[in-house]
Amino acid sequence: MILSEKTNGYLPEQCAYAKRVQALLTERGVVSPKAHIVTFGCQQNVSDSERIKGMLLLCGYSLTEEITEADFILFNTCAVRGHAEDRVYGNVGATKKLKQANPNLMVSVCGCMAQQQSVASKFYKSYPYVDIVFGTQQYHRLPEFIYRRITGKRVYELTLDNADIVEDIPISRDGDLKGWLPIMYGCNNFCTYCIVPYVRGRERSRDPQEIIAEATKMINDGFKEIMLLGQNVNSYGKGESHGINFEKLLRMINDIPGDFRIRFMTSHPKDCTEELLDAIRDCKKVERHIHLPFQSGSSRILKQMNRHYDREGYLKLISAARERIPDVEFTSDIIVGFPGETYEDFCETLSLVKEVKFTSLFTFIYSPREGTPAATMPDPISREEKGKWFSELLVTQDEISKELNSSLIGKKMRVLCEEETADGLFTGKGEYYSSVTFEGNHDMIGKFVTVRVEKYENNTLYGTVIN
Repeated sequence: MILSEKTNGYLPEQCAYAKRVQALLTERGVVSPKAHIVTFGCQQNVSDSERIKGMLLLCGYSLTEEITEADFILFNTCAVRGHAEDRVYGNVGATKKLKQANPNLMVSVCGCMAQQQSVASKFYKSYPYVDIVFGTQQYHRLPEFIYRRITGKRVYELTLDNADIVEDIPISRDGDLKGWLPIMYGCNNFCTYCIVPYVRGRERSRDPQEIIAEATKMINDGFKEIMLLGQNVNSYGKGESHGINFEKLLRMINDIPGDFRIRFMTSHPKDCTEELLDAIRDCKKVERHIHLPFQSGSSRILKQMNRHYDREGYLKLISAARERIPDVEFTSDIIVGFPGETYEDFCETLSLVKEVKFTSLFTFIYSPREGTPAATMPDPISREEKGKWFSELLVTQDEISKELNSSLIGKKMRVLCEEETADGLFTGKGEYYSSVTFEGNHDMIGKFVTVRVEKYENNTLYGTVIN
């Protein structure tokens, strides 16, 4: 679905390049060219790919799910963990044979992994069949890059200048019910384990009126859930002259007419203020779920991570949220085995998990990222030992999840019916975080229904529609 074909604010020269690309493809006999996008990593990357798809449509490509049909293949990459990078290299390597079979095929690599100079140079030198390599702040120039490749040499563009955000880029959204809405880009936190500030650049916030306009368009197009995105959404508006912070932005979006709900991620605890908690409490369209990564329960490790809060401060924040929003649910991220972490430190993480009782956790064994301070820290604990800690954490969280989900039996939930399951039932996410499965009909898809939870079985909540 195309959200917008408006290009009034999109760079005029890029629109001109798009028209030239169409003409050149036609001249070369590439009839009905097709593009295939492979996205790795976070929701921000998924959102970026939706804009990339919009620009490819502007260039005359249609989109295909079959990589073997494509005349243009783009890999939007992630640099957060080594496993993702390994997958990228494997996938890109497989395109060599595809290029041999289709001389008109172009291959591009972009995103966080490509932004790293060493990685981009490897693609350029060791993967000669990769035509275009570009970084995280240059995707709006894709029509230009395609034109330059068709008419000349391979393209290699990694400029990271923190320039103004380009608006009005055409967007091809992956769905029509739940949508991503980026409100800011980059990060200023420089956690010692994280590569994001180096590959995404410094924080840049979108103009609030641009955000409101996009949100309004999404709602008018029938979207029922808007996910606000940013490396740290709580930092929205810092240093900007418009004076709108994240709390005020939430209230502005909440005031847009329509029946929809608002989610957001990711939040940094150091910027989660009482003012923001009040906004979540007051705004009826903002879901009572906060994703609040704490990473470690040890204050010593948190200091080594450069997280700017300690265990006590995090628990005070949880208490402040529950005082204002008694039914709030929390999810979080945890890194197991940070360099220098001891089992005693890990046990502090376990005890925090037990105390807070998160609905769900996103858990990772530490993965060193070249170029970050943590990558040079002594790390004496073996991967095998870290794996044992990791398993212990998963068992603990599994018990908590079962407890919390079982406590929902008998309660009513306002659920957005999203899809039919393979066994003919229907499913959707409630106003908090948990999903529920129920008997229904196709007319319910895309609508809010009230469901009473009847049982919790095989890690699934089952309920009955009562409205």
